[in-house]
Amino acid sequence: MPNTQLARMDAFTFPSYSIDLSTGEALFDYALTGPDGEQRFTEVITLPVPDESPSDAAEAALGRVLELLHVVAGVSYYKAAAPGQLVLPAPLGPAAAGFVTAVYTKGLAEYAYRNQLPYVLELAPVIPDGRVAAAPEYDNSGRRPLSAVGGGKDSIVSLEAMRRAGLDPVPFSVNPNHVINAVNAASGLTSLAARRRLDPVLFELNAAGARNGHIPVTAINSLIAVATAVLHGLGPVVMSNERSASDPNLIWNGHEVNHQWSKGVEAEGMLRAALAEHAGLVEPYFSLLRPLSELHIARLFATIDRYDDVVTSCNAAFKLRDASERWCRDCPKCRFVFLALAPFMPRERITRVFGGDLLADSTQIPGYRELLGVDGHKPFECVGEVEESVVALSLLAQQPDWRDAPVVRALVAAVPDSAWATAATSDAFTSGGGPSYVPPAYTKALHSLTE
Repeated sequence: MPNTQLARMDAFTFPSYSIDLSTGEALFDYALTGPDGEQRFTEVITLPVPDESPSDAAEAALGRVLELLHVVAGVSYYKAAAPGQLVLPAPLGPAAAGFVTAVYTKGLAEYAYRNQLPYVLELAPVIPDGRVAAAPEYDNSGRRPLSAVGGGKDSIVSLEAMRRAGLDPVPFSVNPNHVINAVNAASGLTSLAARRRLDPVLFELNAAGARNGHIPVTAINSLIAVATAVLHGLGPVVMSNERSASDPNLIWNGHEVNHQWSKGVEAEGMLRAALAEHAGLVEPYFSLLRPLSELHIARLFATIDRYDDVVTSCNAAFKLRDASERWCRDCPKCRFVFLALAPFMPRERITRVFGGDLLADSTQIPGYRELLGVDGHKPFECVGEVEESVVALSLLAQQPDWRDAPVVRALVAAVPDSAWATAATSDAFTSGGGPSYVPPAYTKALHSLTE
């Protein structure tokens, strides 16, 4: 479809969805509509099939979760044209409606900023009139947790905390790649995986110049995980999103723009409320690491060495041709994770993990200046707060192993006195500091690892 026609699309709708429980395959249909016709899409999400059929109660709860997933996953197709009307397929209660609205506004804030579409930040979904039947309560809170694994340090810390506490976690991922498979293998735990297949038409439109940009993919994957947990008779979905995920990158047109919004505590609370209201789930979803800073998590990861040969937090690594290369060593994520881990690891160990020493490479200095807030705003990436980077640098500056590294010397000279003063009073290694939804049994598991 030519871009001129996409530009004239005035509504985004959700025609239908279905699931075949015998194969786990769910089909989600979407449509962009306008005066010149419509553009249809079908996304395919395949859940892992359990050995035993779900109970009637689980099947009913699953249906309600999929209703939310249908609407939330549509964000990938909405952005191709970003029409002014978002027409939902059925009535929703206030918590579910609030979450969906936030996904399409706050979750697309970076997309709106980059494409200069301020109206997206004010989008108000059209919700059909009608009463929403109350969902029966579905309590699976005491069952084995489903632990989301992305291949990085954070999800490894969560997995090990739960394992050591005897909670017997089940690793889970969507479209696992070689890195995630290697991490799962290193854990020794039996994992589950779902598949998400975007409609190929979307890629054709993008290649032809359709609007594109960052989406709140964690919201989509979270609902896929919850659906999998319900289908398999498992307990809560445990994420590994830390407190700095709630920190915005910048303010634009009076709105916060946060690359990590769907990993933040606001999104977590809204999703929990939506699942409780719409699907009756008692303890559906939480982030175990929410009370911790990125630096605190890095310190915990440094005490675990069974994953040194498989871990990566680099998104670009998944696209590298050489599967043995787990870090690109040239992106904000690589720079931040190296900086966060370095104070707590021998230089030889971290250089082996990364396949190189980023703090010995002077070409890394401009990227580190951004992370430290010396130049520009915090990068649009899943990185820690500026203050955390300054704290990590201050620790390195005191260590004989690191203080003379070229990048450390250059950055120490560049950071203003005010930043050092803030770092000196940082609570980077103090748990808490904001809202958290971690249940008591899991709080105990986290404490057992942090003590």
